[in-house]
Amino acid sequence: MELAITALEQKGILKEKILAVPMDKRTEPRKLFDTIHRADGFSMFDAAAILGTCFMLLGAIYGYVLKWGPIIWGIIGAVSGILLGFVLKLLIVKKSNYGTKNITSEVVLIIRCDEHQWETVENILWDNTALGISRIKNLQEGTSITSADAPVIFSSPY
Repeated sequence: MELAITALEQKGILKEKILAVPMDKRTEPRKLFDTIHRADGFSMFDAAAILGTCFMLLGAIYGYVLKWGPIIWGIIGAVSGILLGFVLKLLIVKKSNYGTKNITSEVVLIIRCDEHQWETVENILWDNTALGISRIKNLQEGTSITSADAPVIFSSPY
């Protein structure tokens, strides 16, 4: 990050036109269960649904030859498959430390530059391991913003 800022200053971008903002890290681990208002895209019930369906099918098939019949064995298979799938997924999540990954802090770098400086700024940021770069053009003046006026947003994993 410091190398990128120094390189930008050497290319003629003033220090007053560079803004570095550190992002706050998440301090609490993610929640295991989703709610109607919050979902993280990680399902705890996918394995439970798959195993419940498979065990229900096997219970219904083999229930014809067992004493209680296909309906009871299908229900037993579904319940046992759902429980097994949920417990397996829970163990996998707990073992993989879900939500407590080593998250490095990120910094957003906002650079105001002229249109002719954009390519230089972009190359410097990519050479210094930028996670992403965005360009905003100032439509009133025709200049390019690399973020407060013409911002280039640089997110770094450092």
